[in-house]
Amino acid sequence: MPKYDHVEALKAPAVKKTLPRYVRIIVEDLPARFQIAKRIVFNPEGSMSTKKMWAEHDRLMQNFHQAQLMIDRGKLKLEELEVPRFSLFDLKILLAEDMLKSCKLCERACGVNRMAGETGICKVQEFENCLVSSEFTHLGEEAHISPSHTIFFMGCNFHCEFCQNFSISQWYEHGVTVDPKMLAAVIKRRKSEGAMNVNWVGGEPTVHLPAILKTIKHVDVNIPQIWNSNFYMSIGTMKLLDGVVDMFLSDFKYGNDNCAAALSKAKNYFEVCTRNHLIAAEQAELTVRHLLLPGHVECCTKPVLNWLAKNVRGKALVNIMNQYHPMYKAHEHTDISRTVEKEEIEEALNYAKKLKLNCTNL
Repeated sequence: MPKYDHVEALKAPAVKKTLPRYVRIIVEDLPARFQIAKRIVFNPEGSMSTKKMWAEHDRLMQNFHQAQLMIDRGKLKLEELEVPRFSLFDLKILLAEDMLKSCKLCERACGVNRMAGETGICKVQEFENCLVSSEFTHLGEEAHISPSHTIFFMGCNFHCEFCQNFSISQWYEHGVTVDPKMLAAVIKRRKSEGAMNVNWVGGEPTVHLPAILKTIKHVDVNIPQIWNSNFYMSIGTMKLLDGVVDMFLSDFKYGNDNCAAALSKAKNYFEVCTRNHLIAAEQAELTVRHLLLPGHVECCTKPVLNWLAKNVRGKALVNIMNQYHPMYKAHEHTDISRTVEKEEIEEALNYAKKLKLNCTNL
């Protein structure tokens, strides 16, 4: 595979202003955040309670943020930090597995014991290894993301009636079980072939958090981590992603709870999704995707764009996507059984322009 030159995309003013650290990682000017987390010393103390592990995580995250600040300002080099036997990253893995005992990786909070093989709404059983549908270098993502090493995981905590990846999310496939060390080696190879980042997607990556963390632990190349998610993560998961993710790539679907419940069977969607966007904007850098749904400009698109303009306008790039095509069970719903009309696309883009959002397609 040839090297792909996307230097010009990374030089775009909006990208440089909104995603400065992501760009610096790609040009090898800064280490990815997971590389720093793997050098923050963790001293395990026998059998630690959940409460004690979280307290230690909070303390070590303070050390992480201090180290990152010094590295970003050129006052410290990553190589000057020791590689400890146990690190903050190991603690994150322990906590992620602890969350599986009464699963609360996402806001479903099913409470099943996935460590004992029980399954919740996502139907994911695997946590030691990675259950992957496919992985490849994707050239069709946003210009500042492509070429991207996309890793598609099985299963999802949403049941979207129009899901374009329904064969993955709703288990019409079986997927392939991949050892974390093996997947880490694939990540290294994809970078050597030209991939600019690792793009964790699905389905939904949240329900695979322990296996993903175990994979990243074995990654020994400097490459930014992108969390490509429906943003229905729990607060605990958001805490564990801090110090791991370099860019959040969100799928901000709905502008209200009624549409979310009807089309994705998700409760309290807007509250959870907006909360996580605020957390993500503080933790790392952010690109937001909003898929235009036919007949949903007023109820979903405009409220989403209004919220973004009010809360994260200077902290996020926004991609208003117009490629909706009725898939899966979409034809059972009169409002989403057609494609998006030209007038709807123009209305959405003009509205975003009026709000002065940093849109990738304006």
